[in-house]
Formats: sequence, structure tokens, C-alpha cells
Amino acid sequence: MRIVIAGGHGQIALRLERLLAARGDEVAGIIRRPEQAGDLLAAGAEPVVCDLEAASVDEVARHLEGADAAVFAAGAGPGSGEDRKETVDRGAATLFANAAEAVGVRRFLVISAMGADREPPAGTDPVFAAYLRAKGAADADVRARTALDWTILRPGRLTDDPGTGSVRLAESTGRGDVTRDDVAAVLAALLAEPATAGRTLELIGGDTPVEDAVRNAAQA
Repeated sequence: MRIVIAGGHGQIALRLERLLAARGDEVAGIIRRPEQAGDLLAAGAEPVVCDLEAASVDEVARHLEGADAAVFAAGAGPGSGEDRKETVDRGAATLFANAAEAVGVRRFLVISAMGADREPPAGTDPVFAAYLRAKGAADADVRARTALDWTILRPGRLTDDPGTGSVRLAESTGRGDVTRDDVAAVLAALLAEPATAGRTLELIGGDTPVEDAVRNAAQA
């Protein structure tokens, strides 16, 4: 399977690239800065330099030609302002979905955020509120598409603790922490489980092995 990951230098994306390369998949990661290429090569992924804030649909579509699946793992990141939440977390997600549709890549995974479907509570930090609104708008755009077999994953609070290999994955999980290792493992399993298409799933740490959690979500 060939998989193209937008935001290929992100912390979850690099973990996912290692997992996919280890199981024999062909992986490409879209990055903005050429100096990030070495980290992708070390993870077993092909680096593709493309600025998703400036690229056209046709340009991104060329990078997706021949892919079996696409994963949107990009984000403006901490320290960015409200404007970049709109151009990356929303705009780049829509661009990537448009490009996938243009070349017939149906399987499409999105890393989103808990709370993205709701208006942020009063008193929420304005930049974080902009992030949640951008994620929610991007998710709504993806869910409206019939040409994509999409799955939206909404992890809880991310940690850098070692992965446990066990999670809770469901349409509603409640709040909780989850390791980036385990998020990457769930994404890898979702790519291999097409029956999760059309689902928006929350993810936190739990007691169910990743493969079983994904299988259960597919059957729910």
C-alpha cells in the first residue's frame, strides 16, 4: 500500500511513518522545509517538499498520484496564531481532500481534535478556540464528501509517554490522555480496516489492544 501523509514531519506522522515502513508499506510525507527530509528518510519515508499553504490542488494532486490512502496529519503547531489555524488546520485539510478526490484516492484519514464539533466554552484561549473551530470546519468539509472513504480520529490530550498498545476507541470516549505512540498505532490499524470509513472516532488510553479496538469500532 502507498500512503501519503500531509504534515509528514509531525510527531505523530513520524511515528506512523516508522510503523508503516516496518510493515512493508510505501510511505511519502509532505513537508514544508527541505531540512526536514533527513528525519523522514530515517523513518523510512520518502520526503516530498510542498507548502500546503501555498500549493494548488493540481500540485498536491501530483504528489498523491498512485497512492492508496492519504492521511492529513498537518497542523499549524504551538506558537502559531489564529490566522494559521485557518490556513493550515482548515485550509490545508480542504486542499488535501480536494487533491485526493482529483486523483481518485478514496481512503482518507484525518487527525482532528476532541471538542471540534462544539463551540469552544466561554473563556477558552482565543488561539485554541480558533484551532477547534478550524478543525471542526475541516471535519465537516471532509464528512460531506462522497468520493472519500474518510475516517476522522480525535485523540485526547497527547503525551510523549511510551505507548501502551491499549486504547479506548469509540464515537464518544470522554476526556483522557493518549500517547502519540498509540495514536500512530491506531492510525496504522485504521488504514488496514476499511470498514471504519464514514466514522468519527475519539481516542484515549484504555485497556483494549489497538487491533481489537479498531476491529470493534468497525463492527459497532
